[in-house]
Amino acid sequence: MNSFRNIALVGPYSSGKTTLLESLLHVTEVTTRKGSIKEGNTVGDASAEARERQMSTEVTAASFEHGGLSFTFLDCPGSVELLQETLNCLVGVDAAVVVCEPEPEKVLTLAPLFQTLDEWEIPHLVFINKMDRANAPFSEVLDALKQVSSRPLVLHQYPIGQNEDLQGFIDLVSEQAFHYHPDSPADPIPLPAELADQEKAAHTEMLEALADFDDHLLEELLEDIEPPQSEVLQDLKTELGADLIVPVFIGVAEAGFGIRPLLDALEKEAPDANDTAQSRELEPSSDRLVAQVLKNYFSPQGGKLSLVRVWQGTLTEGMTLNQVRVGGIYRLLGQQQQSLTQAKAGDIVALSRLDGAKTGDTLVVVNGVAPPDLPTAQQLEPVYSLAISPRDRKDEVKLSGAISKLLEEDPSLSWEHRDTTHEIVLWGQGDIHLQIATDRLQRKHKLPIKTHTPHVPYMESIRKSASSHGRYKHQTGGHGQYGDVQLDIKPKARGEGFSFKDTIVGGVVPRQYIPGVEMGVREFLQHGVLGFPIVDIDVTLTDGSYHSVDSSEQAFKQAARIAMQSGLPNCQPVLLEPIERVTLSTPTEFTSKVLRLISNHRGQVLGYEGKADWESWDEISAYLPMAEMQSLIIELRSLTQGVGFFNWRDDHLEEVPDKVAERVLARVETEV
Repeated sequence: MNSFRNIALVGPYSSGKTTLLESLLHVTEVTTRKGSIKEGNTVGDASAEARERQMSTEVTAASFEHGGLSFTFLDCPGSVELLQETLNCLVGVDAAVVVCEPEPEKVLTLAPLFQTLDEWEIPHLVFINKMDRANAPFSEVLDALKQVSSRPLVLHQYPIGQNEDLQGFIDLVSEQAFHYHPDSPADPIPLPAELADQEKAAHTEMLEALADFDDHLLEELLEDIEPPQSEVLQDLKTELGADLIVPVFIGVAEAGFGIRPLLDALEKEAPDANDTAQSRELEPSSDRLVAQVLKNYFSPQGGKLSLVRVWQGTLTEGMTLNQVRVGGIYRLLGQQQQSLTQAKAGDIVALSRLDGAKTGDTLVVVNGVAPPDLPTAQQLEPVYSLAISPRDRKDEVKLSGAISKLLEEDPSLSWEHRDTTHEIVLWGQGDIHLQIATDRLQRKHKLPIKTHTPHVPYMESIRKSASSHGRYKHQTGGHGQYGDVQLDIKPKARGEGFSFKDTIVGGVVPRQYIPGVEMGVREFLQHGVLGFPIVDIDVTLTDGSYHSVDSSEQAFKQAARIAMQSGLPNCQPVLLEPIERVTLSTPTEFTSKVLRLISNHRGQVLGYEGKADWESWDEISAYLPMAEMQSLIIELRSLTQGVGFFNWRDDHLEEVPDKVAERVLARVETEV
């Protein structure tokens, strides 16, 4: 049976994940030259959106054979706005490499990622990249990493030199020193005498960390017995596979430093794909096919491709999964595709024309047996929005189809048609996220669009009661039009909505005309006095008159509109705004700043407490007006080094403060 390693490269924006992938492909001779992000010729970041921004905008898969193993690396975007891409793929890998820079002040950005890896028990190791640019002592970088990881860090290598004087590393398992050479294997050298004490202390600390999970190793240490390298390596493999420890490696991806030792560890210490499948209670050697969709891609030329992890059985060309016939099977190397006739358990491959398959779906041959319950990524809630419309009105029908495909590629997007403002609103994780989405609409789907900040769906209500009379009388040749009504208009409690009734006696308004009165009232309430829909109001038809020949339902409808138009201004109309219930999560050190942020956005803090299972994080509950929400995520991330986040839900309507209402109404007048 083939042996597979599926590895996610994760970490913050600009940490060097794509450059690391280029070096891995180069040292394994999959590519003959390393690509450069600046030159736009990397295997990763091949899309137009990625190259334009010089950043990963979607997951890139790179599969190859090396050392008797089949590797698939998934280069995941680092931007927090594209986190959903990473989460969707993490459920299908065997291990993750967390790539970071040697800057303690940036390590906090890893906290949510480490939290997810630990919660999902995904084996992971750390690669500290750009060691030639370290601006702090190595010990401070390690201390910062320890603060964001709930699993103990186990240092695998110790640096020789720092910054531009970085010369090599000491392998703490073999206690052998090595000298770096650009894009070439490191040479063994004698252990530098000046680092002997630091090396010995680091070696001992590594063994003690491993001994916390191995009683035999603990006994050896207590008896001052140096364990053999084979035992240490086995402990590293066992404890990494069980997600008990986090090994730490160092290097410089751009120069090719530390790439081979990292690859060697992934070969010898990372868990095998079969082990991961068995942890999901699946049997790789089973005849029954089980696969899972990790990502969907659309291209104007090639159509739909679905990136899938084969968990169990063998996937063959032409097989029918979830009642859809599989087109081609492909191994991916960025945008390059190698056609296959089959894929085995442990493989990550792309399938063409798998219509209807959504990210996270379990794929099986339908035979009446229930599919297994595979873990899927949680869906991130949208926090930022844009109103979008086609530049050419004839493309309005085309827009909904294009958005549907866009959401298949990126399920962290969502959209709604907002009836109150007559807008199509696209929701996502931030400004960059939605810029990428709109770029794809235009490039992939040939759909020029325009965008603007969505309008707030303000409402109106009234503060006091009033009675109003409305008469509609219109005479033309033949039958005329006549309707006459008396209405009582009263405010209702907030959230009680609209109600209509009548107290007509004696037939002064015939029953067949009363529905017309209600219709006229409802139509007027759609636009109100201030220009917005009116809510929480009670209208009662109390009196009226009719003409035996000229009256009609339409005439009474017009009379009701006249009565509402004359009566509502006497009811002290007020402007209402939607208020959201927001829960913000932030590292404790930024809590005071976030509280001020809420206050600056006209928010009301309801309380805050420590965030459950998140050490040194707080959770703040607040009410915020929807009008203040548009820039909230941008400012929150700015205050919290990019790691703060929130979720929200519609809660209630509330009167707009007078000064704010004046600005809103003035803006409405200029737009009319």
